[in-house]
Amino acid sequence: MHASTPRPRVLFVCVENSNRSQMAEAFARLRGGGRVEAVSAGSRPSGQINPKAVRCMAELGYDLSGHASKSLADIEGAFDAVITMGCGDACPWVPAARREDWALPDPRALDDTGYRAVRDEIDARVQRLLETL
Repeated sequence: MHASTPRPRVLFVCVENSNRSQMAEAFARLRGGGRVEAVSAGSRPSGQINPKAVRCMAELGYDLSGHASKSLADIEGAFDAVITMGCGDACPWVPAARREDWALPDPRALDDTGYRAVRDEIDARVQRLLETL
């Protein structure tokens, strides 16, 4: 990429912005190596990051404790891709050249094994996404 070319902007959306979209944002930052600008937000943000998400991401060397649960109303600018996490009609329309719904289960109530399985699926999908941006 040429130095004057802007980085692709990706928005990850779920309802509470406390689990799936936060992990997707983290993986995009972790795996993207600065080649992408990743943001996450929720249609009804919980105001906190799930401690289970913080713990499960720490297992992979990413500190999620510095993230904040954000509202879509606070997100500005255009995005190259908007990825919804399977929140169905609860996710409002955000314009983007590319849109995907990953239809991932909400891991909030899952045990650690189930939570890690969702985390690892998000990681794999983010890596595939980064290859195509």
